[in-house]
Amino acid sequence: MSASVDIRPAASVWRRVGAFLKRALLLELSIYASIGRFIARRPAIPRGAAGFSYHKPVLTVLIVFIVLSAIEIPIVDLIVHPWPAVRIPFLILGIWGVTWMIGFLCAYLMRPYTVGPDGLRVRQGLEIDLPFSWDDIASVSRNTRVDEPKSPRLEEEGDSRTLVFRMADETNIEVELERPTAVRLPGHAPKGGEQTITGLRFWVDDPRAFMDEVRKYL
Repeated sequence: MSASVDIRPAASVWRRVGAFLKRALLLELSIYASIGRFIARRPAIPRGAAGFSYHKPVLTVLIVFIVLSAIEIPIVDLIVHPWPAVRIPFLILGIWGVTWMIGFLCAYLMRPYTVGPDGLRVRQGLEIDLPFSWDDIASVSRNTRVDEPKSPRLEEEGDSRTLVFRMADETNIEVELERPTAVRLPGHAPKGGEQTITGLRFWVDDPRAFMDEVRKYL
């Protein structure tokens, strides 16, 4: 009798590879979509809602990275100029890298938090986009906190599970949900995938204006 071969581990590996490639493609498309929105000056804000930025603590760092990456392209090109087989791939990689960084910055600028009749939308960079209706939300308060560097994104304490989006290790808005709510985060468990949360903390550049808008609905 021939021994059976378990193909499940191999299938699992291929599923993970497929999921990774799909995520990479979606990220790439999001980069160019964000650049397109920036050029067209059309931030992703639903009709009747107000948008609130959250990028100011990291804006200078992103701009510095973009400028340094752009300066690096002609310097590397000058070094490898005598070798076209090396020069062309480096040029392509350098231009792609600068484009990616610009798109990443545009994502922060064009995908703000939104507050409107349909509820609150919490975003972060290219992938995070979590909608919450007002029926989902118990309270929204202004509460500035500074966390330790590399603190976990999902804080657990007893039955409480708080999803945290920090800027320079700080948050200034706290949201408590009416009930445990499932959200989907990028990546796989334990840090990604579907997670159940009871609240959120995040940073908004103008918390006073944000709270004024929230009070219209809550």
